[in-house]
Parts: sequence; structure tokens; C-alpha cells
Amino acid sequence: MSTVTLKGNSINTSGSLPKVGEQAKDFTLTKTDLSTLTLSDLKGSKVVLNIFPSVDTSTCATSVRKFNEQASGLENTKVVCISRDLPFAQARFCGAEGIENVINASDYATGQFGKDYGLEIVDPPLLNLHSRAVIVLDENGKVVYTEQVPEIVDEPNYEKALTALK
Repeated sequence: MSTVTLKGNSINTSGSLPKVGEQAKDFTLTKTDLSTLTLSDLKGSKVVLNIFPSVDTSTCATSVRKFNEQASGLENTKVVCISRDLPFAQARFCGAEGIENVINASDYATGQFGKDYGLEIVDPPLLNLHSRAVIVLDENGKVVYTEQVPEIVDEPNYEKALTALK
């Protein structure tokens, strides 16, 4: 179990992020067009997993915008923005914001991604949502960088995540 804070108040997650050097666990998420996305679909590309509680909060929305701008131009790299928002909410947000360079994927159906990656929040008020984290994978699905953002309302360290792609 890991502890993060929400505006200074401690909340716990279901586990710990995968360790650098480990093989990422496979996952099945739902894209905005209701098709599925698995880790094996991304094989051969570097991957940034941008994980957050809800796209309907300002920090989460900012992280999607910034990764859309900064990481989208990198060669052989895919950015997947993951939350438990319904795919319809993710599609609405991306349509309104003109976001086209990231893949939005939802863990709404089972929350299994959050459980497998140690990100599921186990305390109110964000119970069952995902904590804010970034996980970077190489072309073979090996973890090369992780960041569990200690304060949920803070943004991740974009520079460190993007540097790990090189």
C-alpha cells in the first residue's frame, strides 16, 4: 500500500507502482470509441501511461493537454491517458479540447488496471479512482520510469517522464 495526499490529507492506494526494470502487466482498457486497448496493442512503441482520477478535474485535464502537446511529437511513442471516467466523458473532453495526439482509455468496467498497477484509491473521498501517476515503458513493455505523484492535486514531472523515453 502507498500513501498519497489530497490537499494535505492522507489517502491510501491498493499497492505500489511496478518497479523500473519489471515487465508491465498486460491490461484491457476501453477506448473512447468503445473498442479495447491492451498492452500488446502497444508493443513496438515506447509508451507513456498518464494515469489520473478524472479528466473532469483541472489538474487531470492539464496533464492530458500537456502530454498531448509535449509527447505527441516524439518518434515511436504513444501516450495513453487512463482514468475510470466513462469513455463518453473522455471523448467529450478530447473533442472540446481538440486533443488528438493521445489515446484516452478507461478502466471503468472493472478497475482491474488500477488494482494490478497498485493505483486504486482505497479511502474516501476518491475511493476506487486511480491515483495520479506516470509509468513509462520501452518498446517491449518494460518499465523504464515511474512517478507516483505524492499530492494528487499536483501535476506530474513531465520533463522526467519525457527524458525517460530517450
